[in-house]
Amino acid sequence: MAIPSKKIAPVPIPSDIGVVDLIDNYFTAYNSARLREICQLLSREVLQEGVTVGLSVSGAMTPAGFGVSALAPLMRHGFVDWIISTGANLYHDLHYGLGMKLYSSSPFLDDVKLREQGTIRIYDIIFDYDVLLGTDDFIRKIIQAEPFQKRMGTAEFHNLLGKYVREVEKQVGVEHSCLLATAYECGVPIYTSSPGDSSIGMNVAALSLSGSNMIIDPAIDVNETAAIAYCARDSISGVEGKSAAVIIGGGSPKNFLLQTQPQLHEVLGLEERGHDYFVQVTDARPDTGGLSGATPSEAVSWGKVDPEELPSTVVCYTDSTIALPIITAYVINQCKPRSLKRLYDRREEMYRKLQHDYQQAQLVGASS
Repeated sequence: MAIPSKKIAPVPIPSDIGVVDLIDNYFTAYNSARLREICQLLSREVLQEGVTVGLSVSGAMTPAGFGVSALAPLMRHGFVDWIISTGANLYHDLHYGLGMKLYSSSPFLDDVKLREQGTIRIYDIIFDYDVLLGTDDFIRKIIQAEPFQKRMGTAEFHNLLGKYVREVEKQVGVEHSCLLATAYECGVPIYTSSPGDSSIGMNVAALSLSGSNMIIDPAIDVNETAAIAYCARDSISGVEGKSAAVIIGGGSPKNFLLQTQPQLHEVLGLEERGHDYFVQVTDARPDTGGLSGATPSEAVSWGKVDPEELPSTVVCYTDSTIALPIITAYVINQCKPRSLKRLYDRREEMYRKLQHDYQQAQLVGASS
């Protein structure tokens, strides 16, 4: 069998080079080559009409502005159909939606002095402590509204948050919508795997002490995300349905995205088939236990990735803050926008299908 290879024929980088030419012709080896493979796999196979794309996001991406600059455009182009994020990313995304100011600075500041001045630091990003207080105040006020006073999953909760923050954006003149507001407008459901692990969850918990009836139910999220993965196999406009997992960072959001497949076959006893595409950007290592869900080949043993699709898996070991803007620029340049799937609006329909097929499988199992 021929060994896959391409001759490295270096030529000087021209002064007027574009992002696609740079990646296709100059990202030749090591993790630059893996990043090239991700860009090309996404543009050639993943971002097609029949593929349902789930994105997981961890790390402090939104404080750096990537919710507005990268993730929102990907959603508007129809390239991201559903999201699992840390609660912290969604909390800091709200700062931009509320018109608050964050600044690029230095990672070598005196944190004692910053504390005395009422300044918060996230590595080389700084902002006033009032940004936190103002965001907390916004969250507490809106979640007291009647639509929040019930049991719900995080997709519904974040959709409501996005609706309210979009109205604020209009009032204060925010030019470019934040992640939550964009997801609301595009019908992209956003889940968080650990709803209590952020300032959003802290404010929800605070109001429960004073009689709030809102309850975030993780079981709803587990079943809804499994239903999305399950229904991704359905044909879309006559095109075979496939499922893609695009992972920025790792941690709990990555596992929550990938566990949809074991939930289907191991727990519910339905189809045994993993995701068709697996793309990850991470700086973690599998040998230390820090790479949650480990490598694509290891994920095959759990049924998270289809073993026949291992050639359609790429892991790039690099900084997500470097990779995400590059990937976004590349695919927006190379791919036509896709029709919005608006999976948020189809949650109940997909849930009912999953529930029906599970109950039928239970009956068959009981009678055999």
